[in-house]
Amino acid sequence: MNYDVKDLKLARDGERRIEWANQSMPVLNRIKERFSSEKPLKGIRIGACLHVTTETASLMRTLKAGGASLALCASNPLSTQDDVAASLVKKDKVATFAIKGEDNKTYYKHINAVLDIKPHFTMDDGADLVSTLHSKRSELLDTVRGGTEETTTGIIRLKSMAAKGVLKYPIIAVNDAQTKHFFDNRYGTGQSTIDGIIRATNRMIAGSNFVICGYGWCGRGVAMRARGMGARVIVTEVDAVAALEAVMDGLSVMPIREAAKIGDIFCTLTGNIRVIRKEHFLLMKDGAIVCNSGHFNVELDLSGLEAVTESKRTIRPFVEEYRIKTGRRINLLGEGRLINLASAEGHPSSVMDMSFANQALSIEYMVKHKQKLKKEVYPVPKEIDAAIAREKLAAMGISIDRLTREQKKYQESWDVGT
Repeated sequence: MNYDVKDLKLARDGERRIEWANQSMPVLNRIKERFSSEKPLKGIRIGACLHVTTETASLMRTLKAGGASLALCASNPLSTQDDVAASLVKKDKVATFAIKGEDNKTYYKHINAVLDIKPHFTMDDGADLVSTLHSKRSELLDTVRGGTEETTTGIIRLKSMAAKGVLKYPIIAVNDAQTKHFFDNRYGTGQSTIDGIIRATNRMIAGSNFVICGYGWCGRGVAMRARGMGARVIVTEVDAVAALEAVMDGLSVMPIREAAKIGDIFCTLTGNIRVIRKEHFLLMKDGAIVCNSGHFNVELDLSGLEAVTESKRTIRPFVEEYRIKTGRRINLLGEGRLINLASAEGHPSSVMDMSFANQALSIEYMVKHKQKLKKEVYPVPKEIDAAIAREKLAAMGISIDRLTREQKKYQESWDVGT
């Protein structure tokens, strides 16, 4: 088995942390039990490009229990937990290629190592695996039967590929499942982003002007948490409906050029490029903190920041202080990469339980229905979404009502009015 991790001696620590996370993942554990007996993925090779965390390890174990052969690489150079990567190799015998802090060359070397297994299905977090497969390793496309994608950024890329007719196999948009984006994006990103900022800086959130660029599900989650901790939350948006929602939620909304002058902490969560640019850095107050919780670091104009910088230094782990030409200091967190994974541990496992349940069940669905699927981006089937929600509620000891026969008949009728 090929692998490339930092140090296999870290495996024992990783195993303990995986065990801790797994205690909060009852839905995925139920799926693992069924997979162990039914083996729905027997003979299937899965190539995965995901954040290599404790929760991802639980997903890998579930897929392997189902009979799949696996190869895993990191979907972000700073998101890998090295002890988890070591444990996956040493204990679980999963071919893992991930080292925290790996450079761009190593990042793509690892992606290609995953593709070397000639996967039947891809499992992506940002679509770098899929895009590399289509652009650099197209000779493998005949082997691929389908895939899943877990991020808003990745779905945008894949829908673009489908619209242009270049997507060569079907993809299920796991990100768009209600049990994913309602919870993972809102509650997971909300908590873990704040966690990452605090771990990196140890700064007070209360009383600060906290600027959130993008009011999608992730932006809403961060806004909710920042506001709850006493921050004055400011939202910047390009979508009128999202901006109106932020206003109705009681938040301040203004263009980034205005927010740049008054913000203390800035966080981008848009899925787009150069949201905070050179001209905005020049307007920021001394000591401003800038970070990103969107998938790629392109949301920040880092080359523009470099262009106006006179000197820089690492002032504490995951904090680079840029002294710009105005004489002010800009503090960039986590190299502009996902701050919730760069300086913290990512989403809580209880939230990832639902996201990864969607991953596992979506792969199983594609194995069963691959002949019927076209080369398009599909939503997670509603029955999978609903089943995961029911399992999660059951695990929490919560029961809900069911429609009576009379109520079902009423909903299906058209002729009953007042």
